[in-house]
Amino acid sequence: MRWQNAVPVFMQFQSSCSSNLQSELFNLHFKPALLKEQAPATYKAKFDTSAGVFVIEVHRDWAPLGADRFYNLVKNGFYDDVRFFRVLDGFMAQFGMSGNPGISAAWTTQRLKDDPVKQSNKRGYVTFAHAGPNTRTTQVFINFQDNSPLDAQGFPPFGQVVQGMEVVDKLYSGYGRTNVPDQGRITTEGNAYLTKVYPKLDYVKKATIEP
Repeated sequence: MRWQNAVPVFMQFQSSCSSNLQSELFNLHFKPALLKEQAPATYKAKFDTSAGVFVIEVHRDWAPLGADRFYNLVKNGFYDDVRFFRVLDGFMAQFGMSGNPGISAAWTTQRLKDDPVKQSNKRGYVTFAHAGPNTRTTQVFINFQDNSPLDAQGFPPFGQVVQGMEVVDKLYSGYGRTNVPDQGRITTEGNAYLTKVYPKLDYVKKATIEP
């Protein structure tokens, strides 16, 4: 009888620990300066999305700063519940803006220095978006086709989709090129804006570093 009574207590303890861990990870999103762990030489990031699962294999030697940033973002749950807000047929699928305005504000100034371009933006290759030199933060895109002209514009790939490219291909793109969500409103309103105005967008359920 004593053990029977202890089971619910243990389950409550597990639930409490899990809740505390999730809270700690969430709080880290507001403290990007603490997310500076160096990534392994090669690692895989699994993205479980509303469209299915795909896996990105990252090579740190391709773009060390980008690979480290992506590793920390995935490992600490930044991409969970993030929308694929800019999906352009024949070009690329872009994501990486937090659905929480407070988190977006915390990362706005966390700009990476540029990595040299060592790989080409070929189909399935993954690259950080930027708005000019030394402006990469959290947004990344997956190339749908050979977009090698981006190489000369300073877009260095850091990984490639090695599983589930067919999932990436079917991410919702129905809003087209002329009805792309406003990034300013995503920054200030987050997912509240996207789910109301762009409810069909696919999204990341959970992103994890594979063991």
